[in-house]
Amino acid sequence: MRLILLGPPGVGKGTQAKLLSNYFSIPTISTGDVLREAVKNQTSLGIQAKVKMDAGELVSDELVNHIVDEYIQTIDIAKGFILDGYPRNVMQAEYLEKALANLGAEINFVLDYQLDEGTLIKRLSGRRTCSNTNEILNIYYSPKEKIESCIKNGGELIQRDDDHEETIRNRLVVYRSETLPVSNYYLSNGKLIAVFSEKDVHSVFESTLKSLSR
Repeated sequence: MRLILLGPPGVGKGTQAKLLSNYFSIPTISTGDVLREAVKNQTSLGIQAKVKMDAGELVSDELVNHIVDEYIQTIDIAKGFILDGYPRNVMQAEYLEKALANLGAEINFVLDYQLDEGTLIKRLSGRRTCSNTNEILNIYYSPKEKIESCIKNGGELIQRDDDHEETIRNRLVVYRSETLPVSNYYLSNGKLIAVFSEKDVHSVFESTLKSLSR
């Protein structure tokens, strides 16, 4: 099973990737993890990526493509894998298709996790870290007693800078403009499966498995 997971920030695709990875016993390939591994191992591509990252520049599509391609060749693609965070645009999707074709393989399904924007914003803007326990809480969804316990014990509920509502809305704008076309790309070749993520984690996982078995 070779899968791509798509979806906007806060939709929960990272959690679903872990569940699917365990269920199918296949690795999850995260662009960030692959980049860090290439840098750590000081591969020629990793060294090029490090130069860009140290300079505060974005790693180019071409370089990301080659690093992911290099990594895929080190695993058993016949067994399968899950791609989370890649491809981010149509150019990367087209490159991936050709790279896999050269290895005699293709993507089986693309899971597009969807959720209304209001709920996405609440999920992300409501996140807080308890300064005492480092536990991640949500002021909208976490049990009231957990939030009160943090405060009563002298803790603070800390919000990350990138979880402010304005920042989240900007991230969603970027997602729609850059990554949403990838959904349309896979819709056109019949590989896209929409999965609605409004329910709890395990219900969404069950829906995912049902979608894959059709």
